[in-house]
Amino acid sequence: MPSHASSTARPAPDDRTPTAPDVPDTLWFTRCPVPTATGIAADRGWLGREFAADGIAVRSLQDVPPEVAADHHYTHALTGLFREGGNVPALWARSRGERTRLVGLTWIEERQVVLVRSGSGVTDPGQLRGLRLAVPHHGISIDFWRAMALAGLHGTLALAGLTADDVEWVEVPATPGGGQWAAELAALRDGVVDAVYVKGALAVEAARRTGAEIAVELDTVPDRRARVNNGTPRPITVHQQLLDEQPELVARFLAVLLEAADWAADHPAEVARILSAETGAGREGVAGAYARDGHRTLHLDLSEERLGLLEQQERFLHRHGFLAAPVDVRAWADPEPLRAARALLAARRAEGRTHGG
Repeated sequence: MPSHASSTARPAPDDRTPTAPDVPDTLWFTRCPVPTATGIAADRGWLGREFAADGIAVRSLQDVPPEVAADHHYTHALTGLFREGGNVPALWARSRGERTRLVGLTWIEERQVVLVRSGSGVTDPGQLRGLRLAVPHHGISIDFWRAMALAGLHGTLALAGLTADDVEWVEVPATPGGGQWAAELAALRDGVVDAVYVKGALAVEAARRTGAEIAVELDTVPDRRARVNNGTPRPITVHQQLLDEQPELVARFLAVLLEAADWAADHPAEVARILSAETGAGREGVAGAYARDGHRTLHLDLSEERLGLLEQQERFLHRHGFLAAPVDVRAWADPEPLRAARALLAARRAEGRTHGG
């Protein structure tokens, strides 16, 4: 996979005179296996349709061989890439000097719980005092699984006024070839740890298979700050080079995501089908992991609230050694592409030429 916006640059009409930057022949996108406007737009075929007349292909990193996808989902070193994914890799890449820009944030309630063994009697955060809490270790360049567990457990402890010093942290090496949360749930089942943090559709299914019980359900906490984690809020990022050279393409891509989020709000059954395909979970897992009105909340923005929540996550990640350097979230954010996308979508709707008809 090339490290620039296109694999073959189109020659300028006349090399002797200044010209606009070459239009890329390929735009890439990547998303996590969770609810995303990008996943909805891709399923509907709208991203490919948007740029077909320009001769621009739109491809997903998830649909190409690993040797082509490389580690771009995490590093964002591919300049023609739109990324809608967890904030841990996005902040990590920015902290390492990658010239990305934050152009949107979503907030999707994705079930976050602390599990204990059946019959333990633990039913609230205060009862975690003195217990052994699982901290997964995956041995990868950016261990977002570890970051998620730590953030979820720290948030849970804070609900009872507890700190990291009030519990015992147990390192749990990841199971080679194991599924999501497999090592932590096995450690819980075998009595190595007393509590684990899990989230999402596959976690719901895995917990039921292992007979674990929910001790704390973070989704029920009114204060969103207790649920700040890798996917809450979830950033949409682009590379500065693409934004500098092709701002119109960026606005058009974001306009499709805005339209997809609007479409999802009116099609819950279709969204459930798409989420099942995206997450690899069954209907029960999807229903148990995502809020009943989750199909209405895929919209992206850069509101003060969401930026503040991302700043909270940035401080946590830097304090715990996940970031090479602090990230100024406000300086990283660029509201202009989203403003342009909203204006573009409004104009298209006035003219009756949106993808959804």
